Amino acid sequence: MPTTPPSGDWSGVHWNDWSDLALIRARLDAGADPHGNVYYYGRPLRAAAAHGSPEVVAELARRVDDVDAEYEGRTALWEAVFADRPGNARVLADAGADPWRPMMSGWSPGRLSLATPAPDLFPLPPGEPGLSPAESAAVAEARRLITALGDFEDDGLGLACVAGVTAAEAVRRLEAEPVAQDEVEEVLEDPAELWEDNLDLVGITDVPGGCVITQPWSFGPSSPRVSERLSAGTVCYGLFANPKSGNQGSVARDGVIVEWDTHPGGGSVSPDQPAAEILATYLYQGQAIAYCCAGAGLRLPDARAIIGECDLWVRLPGHLV
Repeated sequence: MPTTPPSGDWSGVHWNDWSDLALIRARLDAGADPHGNVYYYGRPLRAAAAHGSPEVVAELARRVDDVDAEYEGRTALWEAVFADRPGNARVLADAGADPWRPMMSGWSPGRLSLATPAPDLFPLPPGEPGLSPAESAAVAEARRLITALGDFEDDGLGLACVAGVTAAEAVRRLEAEPVAQDEVEEVLEDPAELWEDNLDLVGITDVPGGCVITQPWSFGPSSPRVSERLSAGTVCYGLFANPKSGNQGSVARDGVIVEWDTHPGGGSVSPDQPAAEILATYLYQGQAIAYCCAGAGLRLPDARAIIGECDLWVRLPGHLV
């Protein structure tokens, strides 16, 4: 069968295609602009840095006029570091990209690399700041927490992570009533069948740093009224792992919802975000639950409080859910 000639643009090139040197080279040879627009990433080099292979990155770096061109406040080298692609980062540095170019609230590519699994990716020049003690602690805690929580099915999970509040105090704030264990076990045996009648049933557990409110089958703990009550005088990170639309997050501080419909663990940052938030977004990419726990300062030793092995099960008053 005759093959379709390569297109002279970047239409139809998907994330996994940026590792296909023959495809990308054919596009370029057919007239695709190495400085042309690629959805979300701006230039092809930045898309390849985050998703592609070192060979494709080298090919594109050879054809662009500025290997350090910025888009939304960061360069292709920054994207490679953020995406944990040290091979791509080395190729870009060899092509002249500057690891220590200032950007992203103080997170140059080189400084961000100090928080990655490859902290020796670039030699630290004299006078360049390394990680602060607080940042080093955040990196270590992220790795510990993600490992401690492990992997489990979280579709449909509702969660609230509350800083500095005990389970007993959470029950008081929510005006909740304890539920007998046999009733809870009946629901847990088939939550998919009984979820609609149990939107008010939540589990609460004390953990280091505060408490966790969970509902493995729905959004109850992350509902606005619940978050507002729990966050009085503190902070509450809410999460609903919506099976249809993905993770939906929120943050409430001192009784007020301050962030809504966020995407915890989504890995999206902007240059005007605080330095600590950029670091947290990098550390918890694809780890929505750990992100919420860390945001509230909770240091869970394992996933017990989240997956339903809770200290206490209670029913919420109807006006909260």
